[in-house]
Amino acid sequence: MKQHPPYPGDVLPEDATRSVDKNRRQLLTIGAISAAAAAIPFSSASSASRRLSASSSRSQDMHSIITNNAEIHYKDWGSGQPIVFHHGWPLCSDDWEVQMLYFLSKGYRVIAHDRRGHGRSSQTFTGNDMDTYAKDVAALAEHLDLRDAIHVGHSTGGGEAARYVARHGAGRVAKLVLIGAVSPLMLRTPTNPGGLPRETFDDLRKQLAAGRADFYWSFPIPFYGFNRAGAPVSEPIRTNWWRQGMMGGAKAQYDCIEAFSETNFTEDLKKITVPTLVMHGDDDQIVPVADSALLSAKLLRNATLKVYAGYPHGMCTTHADVINQDLLAFFRKA
Repeated sequence: MKQHPPYPGDVLPEDATRSVDKNRRQLLTIGAISAAAAAIPFSSASSASRRLSASSSRSQDMHSIITNNAEIHYKDWGSGQPIVFHHGWPLCSDDWEVQMLYFLSKGYRVIAHDRRGHGRSSQTFTGNDMDTYAKDVAALAEHLDLRDAIHVGHSTGGGEAARYVARHGAGRVAKLVLIGAVSPLMLRTPTNPGGLPRETFDDLRKQLAAGRADFYWSFPIPFYGFNRAGAPVSEPIRTNWWRQGMMGGAKAQYDCIEAFSETNFTEDLKKITVPTLVMHGDDDQIVPVADSALLSAKLLRNATLKVYAGYPHGMCTTHADVINQDLLAFFRKA
């Protein structure tokens, strides 16, 4: 087994910690903006530069709000129609950085938050459930006064996005995208015989409780399909997944396993009327397509289903070029 990458764990006084965190967030934001500018073709540099400048003028820092007894951190870059990205378990808003920079360069305002207990948000002891996740998003949407927004959710974030749109999104949401989403229900029950057995999720909890560092080092292998023939392990992708997972709180991430596996989104999906794109890889080893996307598309009133042959759960990373283009086409469709 490869040696784990170092992770900063020094304990600092509270004031010093806040100062270090603020400086770190400033450097990360500035670095991301610089990287985006360098990656944009010269022919479009002028317009893209203006958009990146709008992002810079909006903030050189990550923002946060206090809601439902938690501090929720979020990124808010650019101007134009807002796209809100909902990340998967146990990751954070950083998992969307490729999409955020891509759609920022296309003239959209891009927003992504760290779910409570994940990333830079509060390491919550309670409230780690889908209802509260959706309420946190509702508070963020109200705080930013988001209108005509497109919500994009991956995995657990797909469930969060669906619940938000169904229960809180009236008058604020234009479109919805579910990518490798956990909806309508992951757990096998008498009414959901195609779901995964409870033992699957008990094993996730057992491995997390025994030590996240080892667990999170091995989990990206099936997540990205690195265990398939002809798919070599990308150590940078694996390390980035591990980094994000270790940023969050163990208790919140432990609780989130129940939230993403046992929450039934059937009624939420039935209520959603906005155009919804359902995207899923048919080689998803984390959320099998047959009991998720194929069922969700039937429950939604206005759904378009796209199944990608051979794509893994983490296809937004492994096949970002294809996914981004398909997302853009859906966003632009009247």
